[in-house]
Amino acid sequence: MNLLFKRSAPFLALLGLALGGCQPDLENSPKPSAGQADFSRFIAVGNSLTAGFGDNGLYREGQLNSYPNFLAQQFRAVGGGDFVQPLFTEAQSNGSGYLSLTGFTATGAPITTTVTTNRAFRGGTATAPLFTKFTEPVNNLGVPGIRMSDILTPGYGSVQGNPYFERLTPDATPTQTYLQRVQATVTALRPTFFTEWLGNNDVLGFATAGGAASSLTPTATFTTNTNQVLDALTAGGAKGLVVTIPDVTGIPFFTTVGPGFRATLTANNVPGVLALTGAAPGGPTTANRKQIATVDIRDAAGNGRQLFTLTSAPFLPLLGRPTGAPWRSFVPKPALATYLAAYGIDTLQAFGATARNPIPSAFILDDVEQAQVQTATAAFNAALTTAANQRNLAVFDANTFFRSVATSGIVTNGVSNTAAFISGNLFSLDGVHPTPRGYAVIANEMIKAINAKYGAAVPGLDATAYRGVKFP
Repeated sequence: MNLLFKRSAPFLALLGLALGGCQPDLENSPKPSAGQADFSRFIAVGNSLTAGFGDNGLYREGQLNSYPNFLAQQFRAVGGGDFVQPLFTEAQSNGSGYLSLTGFTATGAPITTTVTTNRAFRGGTATAPLFTKFTEPVNNLGVPGIRMSDILTPGYGSVQGNPYFERLTPDATPTQTYLQRVQATVTALRPTFFTEWLGNNDVLGFATAGGAASSLTPTATFTTNTNQVLDALTAGGAKGLVVTIPDVTGIPFFTTVGPGFRATLTANNVPGVLALTGAAPGGPTTANRKQIATVDIRDAAGNGRQLFTLTSAPFLPLLGRPTGAPWRSFVPKPALATYLAAYGIDTLQAFGATARNPIPSAFILDDVEQAQVQTATAAFNAALTTAANQRNLAVFDANTFFRSVATSGIVTNGVSNTAAFISGNLFSLDGVHPTPRGYAVIANEMIKAINAKYGAAVPGLDATAYRGVKFP
């Protein structure tokens, strides 16, 4: 997951956030201490989560509430120094644009709109913008959409590459790779501590596209690149924290729509639906059609296997009607006719009720695809943990933590938070990335791992001081 949320490829970039148990009472924290670590010069390497992405966009408020910025804030109590982020200016504070909640329908469905004012655009097109450049040295190297498999790609920061990395890449070095940027940052800033959270998009892009786009990174590539980026980060003797990849199937992007759809089908005595599966072309009689029984759709209690994406929500009410609207939502108009022919789609047929007009694969992460995601996630996490242990680095096991979160929620200073979409406080409007409160919770869990590894006493922060979803 390159995971930059677009209509043509269901939402990017992670992650499941609802936390089991309670976070500690801040008033009873021990005296701050750095222990065996040195937090004076801190840098963060990662993707959209590191950048502070949320509500399907990167904007100034999110950057200010990124987990690296929270960590740097807390590190100051134990000798931490300045932490420079590539902030959008106040005049262009809305950055890439983002989703805003404007109300609810009569049935309780959220109504969102995209904020398009005060964006940080300097050119490009509506679908491929160029952001206002920020080429000063930065401590936060979070790049939305980047995969571990991308870190060696020349030109990734060019105008043909990732626009978020292009924003940070000097015009004089457009072919600089992300790894080279990390190496240059280490040379220039001589960090004493770092966090590394890459790899989410290596599974997330495939998952959020329902297996219909992107791909899972080969484990060998992931392992090699992990070792290279950690070698770069530790070259000057810095200590740090490595973060594993959460199980993406527990996030609201996958858990919100299915239960209600299953209930509607059950109430109307509909035994099941027809869906497209995978990315391979083929007509109605090929193996890319899949019958999904109503009882096999995941409900709120976890019964059933098939997961429907958040992006499917506007189109599932069209079940049984002749329509092409679902296909037009993610296939560009110039390519639509060719796409429909390649997959044998007839939009004059009943949507979701016939193999001639199935529910798009992009709207469903089926049981086979989930198994592929979980296998890749386990392999990637083994590579991350092994590489961290070989270098005697701290590890935050986000996978284990977020699995417990998806079922138990978390209490922060007496306030209950859950993984529920919108009402749970922890997930933003894209159903994937955290809210400011969610990022604060992540920062606290990272601090626990850092303190345990290095004998430090970095103080936690009050997550309840930060907002969940902003209501109109």
